[in-house]
Amino acid sequence: MEADGVSIWPRMEPFLLGALQVTPSTKLSLHYLRKMAVYVRTRDGCFPILGWPMWRHIACGKLQLPEDLAWLYFETFDLLIGHSPGERLEWAEALSQCSTKSELDQQRSELTVDTLQFLLFLYIQQLNHLSLRTSLIGEEWPSPRTRSHSSSDREAKTSSQSKSFLFDRQNWDDQAHLSFVQSHLAEVLELMVEPGQLSQSGQALRECQISLEAVRSLGLLLEGSAGAGKAVQPVHQLLTKGPLLVQSGYSTLSRSFPLHKLLSCLQHNLTLNPFGITACLRSGKKLAWAQQVEGSMKRAKIARNVHTAPPGSKMVLMSQVLNQTLAKTSDKLTGANIKIHRCSNAFIYLLSPLRSVSVDKCRDSTVVLGPVETSVHIHSCQNVRVVCVAARIAIGTSSRCTVHSLTPTRPLLLPGNSSITLGPYHTFYPSLEDHMASVGLAVVPNVWDQPLLLGTDGLANLNVSSVADPACYRLLAPAEFHMLVVPFQMEGDTCEVPGGLPALYQEAVDEKKRRIQSWQRTVMEARLNKEQKRRLQEIVEIKFHEWLLETGRRQELDSLIPTSMASLNDSTDKEAADTTGAKDGKRVRTGRGVGQSPMAC
Repeated sequence: MEADGVSIWPRMEPFLLGALQVTPSTKLSLHYLRKMAVYVRTRDGCFPILGWPMWRHIACGKLQLPEDLAWLYFETFDLLIGHSPGERLEWAEALSQCSTKSELDQQRSELTVDTLQFLLFLYIQQLNHLSLRTSLIGEEWPSPRTRSHSSSDREAKTSSQSKSFLFDRQNWDDQAHLSFVQSHLAEVLELMVEPGQLSQSGQALRECQISLEAVRSLGLLLEGSAGAGKAVQPVHQLLTKGPLLVQSGYSTLSRSFPLHKLLSCLQHNLTLNPFGITACLRSGKKLAWAQQVEGSMKRAKIARNVHTAPPGSKMVLMSQVLNQTLAKTSDKLTGANIKIHRCSNAFIYLLSPLRSVSVDKCRDSTVVLGPVETSVHIHSCQNVRVVCVAARIAIGTSSRCTVHSLTPTRPLLLPGNSSITLGPYHTFYPSLEDHMASVGLAVVPNVWDQPLLLGTDGLANLNVSSVADPACYRLLAPAEFHMLVVPFQMEGDTCEVPGGLPALYQEAVDEKKRRIQSWQRTVMEARLNKEQKRRLQEIVEIKFHEWLLETGRRQELDSLIPTSMASLNDSTDKEAADTTGAKDGKRVRTGRGVGQSPMAC
């Protein structure tokens, strides 16, 4: 960001949370969106607010999209925009009372969105389509043609590091966001133009005007600042005052902007997001851990920007945590977008209210999360177990992964999955229900067992050959079900799984308890002498340790031996003390085994 000038940049969350990570339907191309932009402005009940009934009419009747896919886009956009936790809980309660499809449709009809912002949301679905095409032709992304000419060698080096961190995940790549906006800003602005100012082919005329209300909707994608250290503002505020007032051509009389001047102004002032992943890797605070050891932890990298970033841009990046247990509940995590990347043989507990979580290219690991306000995305993982309460679950190109979830939306199974297991949420920690309330997540509705399969063409239609293989997943068998215990002491009132377990799984738990009680009675009734009891105990311990080794649970157990006290909470704000101590008086017991350290980030 220039020290003495106005800067405008792409917001992170529309791309991170809004762009579905699957090639979009061809019905969402610019050609069709131009037609939709004209249609919604010339029909009653479509503009400036669009409701579910009219969007379903457009999507299913005009664009020929399946209704499930139409609702997926509508619902995803609603998750992206701001709602208070109370509003989310009220919506969940209303949905939970719907017992028929007609009642559900009636309740969905209450949901409305900003029409122009929804058009922009549909347009940015092209992000992953374009990145796929770019990767096929081998062109650098972003290309030299669209990269800012002011990029320094240091920025280029950091960009290279972020590429290594991102593995072609365009949703996280702020360089790709900037390139996308730079390359397609003219088309974006055309969607904002009123129909009377369009040519017969649907393109905007050079002298057309864009209203202030339309530019206000552009704030979904863009924000900025009047200078370094200044407050972040919506883009329309920057364009209507200060140094950009004349440059943008804004007229206070007509409350509009000339299209060509607005386009030129935005292109001239566009820059890389100063709170994006590139800046976080370059200047974000590094997080160390208590009792850090050499060896496997030397490669681990964790950074955060939560000390400087505005809401919606807070992130914590974790990479290459190997053979370790990492646990934390902290204000530094609250409301942050988390990226967990290339972790192996790790046990990660992030027990705070989170904004979003991405688990990328991890293997042989367990990730237990606090409530996630928007989405949990699992990408290119192998043999990973994720346990979460989240508004949305998405799984893509992963194998042998198990997800235990409580979620009000149908889990998304993207292309490339195999041997995915879906199970009910099966754990708790003392402050869980308070955390759920703080992000607006309730125990009902809960549709963890009703996945939606998306194909390579974006169609949710099981009769289409390109759709993900229905055999790529299964529901966890009750006989295989076990509860998960969060092995830390914390403050709070939650003492059971919120909402309870589904009946079949509760029966399985009860049956296991009965078997244990039966075994205990058998031992008591056997009236063993002291030597027989000792021998029986030895046999049981041997079998138990064999089971620990066979299942890989030995490592998890060793990392939790309570040889010392450690805190999962914040330390003081001093960087030197960032790894030890408790700030809020909430302490968690953990420990370390031979060659391992519990870590608090």
